[in-house]
Amino acid sequence: MLEIGPFDNPAITGDGVSYFDVLDTAGLQERAARLGLAPASVPNIHYCSPVGDLSIVDRQFDAVVSSHAIEHQPDLIQHLNDVAAVLRPGGCYYVIAPDKRFCFDHFLPLSSSEDVVSAHEVRRRVHTRAAVLAHRLGTTHNDPLRHWLGRHRSNVVVSAAMQDEAEADAVRADRGEYVDVHAWIFSPQSFYEVVTELGRRRLIDLKLVTVHDTEYPQFEFNAVLQKQAGLRG
Repeated sequence: MLEIGPFDNPAITGDGVSYFDVLDTAGLQERAARLGLAPASVPNIHYCSPVGDLSIVDRQFDAVVSSHAIEHQPDLIQHLNDVAAVLRPGGCYYVIAPDKRFCFDHFLPLSSSEDVVSAHEVRRRVHTRAAVLAHRLGTTHNDPLRHWLGRHRSNVVVSAAMQDEAEADAVRADRGEYVDVHAWIFSPQSFYEVVTELGRRRLIDLKLVTVHDTEYPQFEFNAVLQKQAGLRG
């Protein structure tokens, strides 16, 4: 199995697991220490690409797993096809993704299949100014229980300093730098609709098998996609 983006909390462990991330082991350990997390929990990173290029992976796997990584991909279609390329026929991609209804994305609009296709058509490699500003200024708290109880508003007031910082990040994005934000906003239903439409249009090499709804009081849902031979042809 291959896990994408384990950072300091891999979803799967064991002798048969390899890891892919945008930083190497030392880089992730340094980041974990800086954030007050556990550097010792960072696994050994087998494949590293600063731009998330899965083409560096030199073998195929029976399964690929990602937890809270798919929503960060500037070009979702390319990401799904890159995953398919490292899967053996019949292999599955197991996705864990945030549900906008119960996380800080609550007030952001759902992504559509056309949004996803447009990003692919321009071969988007970094996040847009709009995505950066939305993530920095339009999100709310990340307490799932409060969201389940209908308490969506945050007590944080957007200050002038926060606005300046958001604009600085937007300028970086304009320059072509990668600013790490959510590119895609999903609920389980919208994820089902988007991926089903991509499959109907033969844009991806994976078939959606199932999407599980978010369970109380969580803020993430699970989906399974499978590689099938000749899916687009």
